[in-house]
Amino acid sequence: MTPQPRANPAPPATRGTSAPLYAAGFVTAFGAHSIAAGMGAQSENIGLTLLGLGVLLAAYDISEVFLKPVFGALSDRIGTKPVIVAGLLAFAVLSLPGLGGSDPVMLGVARLGQGAAASAFSPAASAMVARLAAGKNAGSYFGKYGSWKSLGYVIGPLLGAGLIFLGGFPLLFAVLAGLAIAAALWVLIRVPHLPPLPRQRYTVVDLFRQVTERRFLIPTLVLAASMAAMGAAIGFLPALATRHGLGPVAGTATVSVLAIASLLTQPRVGRMRDEGRLSDGRGMTVGLLLTTAGVALIAVAPGPATLFISAAAIGTGVGMATPLGFAHLADTTPPERMGRTMGSAELGRELGDAGGPLLVGGVAAVSALPFGLGALAVLVAAASIPRLGARPATDGKPGAEAS
Repeated sequence: MTPQPRANPAPPATRGTSAPLYAAGFVTAFGAHSIAAGMGAQSENIGLTLLGLGVLLAAYDISEVFLKPVFGALSDRIGTKPVIVAGLLAFAVLSLPGLGGSDPVMLGVARLGQGAAASAFSPAASAMVARLAAGKNAGSYFGKYGSWKSLGYVIGPLLGAGLIFLGGFPLLFAVLAGLAIAAALWVLIRVPHLPPLPRQRYTVVDLFRQVTERRFLIPTLVLAASMAAMGAAIGFLPALATRHGLGPVAGTATVSVLAIASLLTQPRVGRMRDEGRLSDGRGMTVGLLLTTAGVALIAVAPGPATLFISAAAIGTGVGMATPLGFAHLADTTPPERMGRTMGSAELGRELGDAGGPLLVGGVAAVSALPFGLGALAVLVAAASIPRLGARPATDGKPGAEAS
């Protein structure tokens, strides 16, 4: 492998160029979690068992597990903008099977299709955010990007419940298709085309070394653990709420509390990181421990009040860990392979997002729901143990302590 100079020829990010990318993040969050929360709240009405609910919750992420690294690498080859626009348009088209009503099979097909489309535009949008940040204030940019995603989590469950009430799942999927088309047009018109950068040739040994470095593995593990907790919470908090007599709307409100906590936390954490007041390693550890506490609370003491307290703790913890994980990856990855790195990191997230509900649902099916949640809490706590080393120097800047 012949080293080449690090370069990042991207125009400075402005509100006009970055906002459409945040909107793309909003679409995937709104789509994934409005449907997930609706399934959780309506699980008994559409005949889903706990295990069946876990499978449908994971369907969106199963497609992403296989495709995100592929589309991330593709965005390095042809540029990020074409991948984002095509992915959003595909999301709209692949939402159409959801117009078939509340049949679990059709819902599963639509979730798989939407997940495949999100596999294209999600890592490409993250890579473009990183390139537009140009090595400066990555925490702030990813804090805002994550905050827009959290806005999708906030609006998604409540608006999704309202749309399901008015027109069932078909109306919800129709609205999602319209939002995806609007976001695609916004990106097409306002976001500049960043040409792909010259790429180095990597051997298999080089690739193995890159994906096993602590600077990649530790943030990816943190992102995976955070999403495992969030994915499980988004599905099972509404299910627990309905089992404690709160009703579907109050059940989806617990997910909105989680998302509001994440929305408020991420931009602040990103700014603190860029100002040097919070290190990546310490912030990610605290975030995972807060998330663990939230999951453990509903495992040992589920109830109307503790469900909302747990949601706030999980949202705050995820809101701390997520922007720090992505910012650390953005600052330690050469721009010419940013898409592949972000795709691989998001693969870790999706494994967590798919694995969390499956773990909770699987353990609950053979024992009880508190045991499934307890198993998840143990795994999230374990992910907080590994530590980052010093952040390597980039662009002539000295390395910063990351833990």
